[in-house]
Amino acid sequence: MKVISKVKSLLIDFRRYWKVPPKGRYMSFKEIASLSFGGMGIKFIVYCISQMIIAVGNTLIGNTIGIDPKALYVIYIISVLSGFPLTALRAKMIDNTRSMKGKYRPYIISMGIPTVLLGILFIWMPYENMSLFTKCAVVLAFNIGFQFFYNFYIDAGDSLINVLSPNSIERSDVLSIKSIIENSSPSVASIFLPIVARLITGQDTLYNLKIYRVLFPPMLIVGFMISLLVYVNTEEKIVQAKTHVIQVKFTDAFRAVARNKYFWIISLAGWLGFLEGSFNSILGWMYNYQHACTAAQYSVIVAIAGNASFWNNVVAPFVIRKYGKKKILVFTNVLNVFFIALMLPIVRMTGSAYIIWLLLGCTFVNQFITSLGHLLNPSVNADIRDYQQYITGERIDGMFAAVGLIGNVITLSTGFVLPAIYERSGLNREVAVSLGYSASNVYDVLYNQEYFIKISSVLVIASLVGAVLNAIPFFFYDLTETKQKAMVRVLKIRALFEDYGNDVLSDEALIEAVEIINEAKEAAGRQVTQIPEKADKKEKKLLREENEKIEIAKIVMDELNIFDTEYGKTRVENAKKICEAGLNGYLDSFTLTKAQAKAMPKGTDTEKERRRTALMQVSNFKAAKKAVKKYFPNGIKEFDSSVFHTLFEREDETERRIADALDNLKAARESKDSAAAAKLRKELKALRFEQAKTKERIKEATNKNSVYYRASKPYQDAKKLLIQKENYQHLDEILSLYEKTVTA
Repeated sequence: MKVISKVKSLLIDFRRYWKVPPKGRYMSFKEIASLSFGGMGIKFIVYCISQMIIAVGNTLIGNTIGIDPKALYVIYIISVLSGFPLTALRAKMIDNTRSMKGKYRPYIISMGIPTVLLGILFIWMPYENMSLFTKCAVVLAFNIGFQFFYNFYIDAGDSLINVLSPNSIERSDVLSIKSIIENSSPSVASIFLPIVARLITGQDTLYNLKIYRVLFPPMLIVGFMISLLVYVNTEEKIVQAKTHVIQVKFTDAFRAVARNKYFWIISLAGWLGFLEGSFNSILGWMYNYQHACTAAQYSVIVAIAGNASFWNNVVAPFVIRKYGKKKILVFTNVLNVFFIALMLPIVRMTGSAYIIWLLLGCTFVNQFITSLGHLLNPSVNADIRDYQQYITGERIDGMFAAVGLIGNVITLSTGFVLPAIYERSGLNREVAVSLGYSASNVYDVLYNQEYFIKISSVLVIASLVGAVLNAIPFFFYDLTETKQKAMVRVLKIRALFEDYGNDVLSDEALIEAVEIINEAKEAAGRQVTQIPEKADKKEKKLLREENEKIEIAKIVMDELNIFDTEYGKTRVENAKKICEAGLNGYLDSFTLTKAQAKAMPKGTDTEKERRRTALMQVSNFKAAKKAVKKYFPNGIKEFDSSVFHTLFEREDETERRIADALDNLKAARESKDSAAAAKLRKELKALRFEQAKTKERIKEATNKNSVYYRASKPYQDAKKLLIQKENYQHLDEILSLYEKTVTA
């Protein structure tokens, strides 16, 4: 009866919250379903295109097309280098995107279409008739396109969850559901690929271009059509003041992200663990080169291996709530080291009966453990972006990819390691010829059992080293779920005061933010309670919730009282001096040097924060002096930012008119009214021209504002601080307004 009751309750909730999210949440069930099932389409595209991306160990480019590891590494370097300016452009576009459709959603279409077209053309190129040089040139050309369009597409798809909800737990819950559903598409593709390959080629091999030419084009097209669910049925939600205008210059945002310690911790883990995935090719090699099983058996093997992550998606929301992300990340990475080590004796028994099944067992457990950690990555990255907005006041998601270019530089310097491992362990032309194989495809060496064991063993050892290095940085990650909740609450409070000061405060935002303040005031001063080990589950849960409220209350109250502390008063006095000096005199009002800032004490968290702020001020003043000297030698001319309001209103209005015209054109075509259709096409052309001109003016204004922003940033920061202090003094008025609103 309890089960039936729960099912009924779930169905009731499903209907009730299909279009409206539950209280305390931000996503409706319809939005979650669209994100998840639309994600299936995105994953179909990722499954296909990821196999076309240049990487040492890529079986489609290496084993099937026939580009050896040395040549592959050369074009890999060129491909990565080409991605630097393209990634910077992508970051700037994302951070300065202002669209009624959101920051990421528009790119599901605008980047999805060229990605699919490039993928279809890539697979149908006549590689069989090309020389090695021509193959390399063609693959490289397509990959330069993928560097922009494909990377932009998957970045938009993966990052969308960051702006669909500011609730970290909700994001983790949704990611679990999304992962279960969307990962079924590549799993299904992987299961049927060996069987379909056998039907197409008549052989137990996956290294034949016919297979991909038959399967990939329909998968790409169907995947794109399904992904439109994400575009149509999701809505972005960023915690930010209504009047806040983001116009971010690349270098300014780059410096801002550089302060985000959590970004560096997560990035460092990836950079240090570059060898961790070296073993991933071995299972496929064992089937294709050592014929360790039949096509039907390999389909079962792929299905089992692919199913490893399913159960983690089911349990993830529960273990995240119980243990938190840091403990899971540390635990999974440590266990990963152990299970990779277990693979070494297994691959050395290649040739024995059932050896591929033993390797499968080890791989399954490894993926079961690590995929739980990998599942957290989107949620962790979303938390990191919340932290970025908390410490800088700007939501500059795209610039994380740009700063991540540092990782590409590191990858270039370490990327030679895996090709060198292949070469030294015997995967080269000399060995291929000595074994009687053609030098045209060095991977034929893997047909030789002795070399297969040698090369596979070396790859496992390389993976083991990568796994150990990958685990280390996670011990320093301390951004807890409680801290993330507190940061989001602080962002809502900041938005409340900013909107109040600009007289654009909505009732909904007022009620939510004041309730946060009231809850913090009520919990302030209480002490965190030690949870008794003998307490029952219900009592432990209540105590944990109470302790969380107390911890959040402290951070919220620190924000509300920020200008009552000695440090806050000092910041206000410094800001007053800067503002009193004026726009063309403020640079002379700051005398702190970098050496003095570095010499500041850093024993406590407060002292560390003061030191960081001082160093950042020194850096900002230095950059401002350079900008003034270059752009304003005769004095700084203030930029009128109100121009953005006019331009944005015009852009929104044009976008609405275009949408209406498209609807009317569709209706005219359905009614076969050719005259009306012709008139509407002419109207659309004029509107799109107007839209392009408005975007051009926004770009011009952005460039002018960026120059002014750089030259006046310390002055603007000082003004912003004084305005914030003034707004914070109106808390009693806001509370009174709240009382009138809730009683109305």
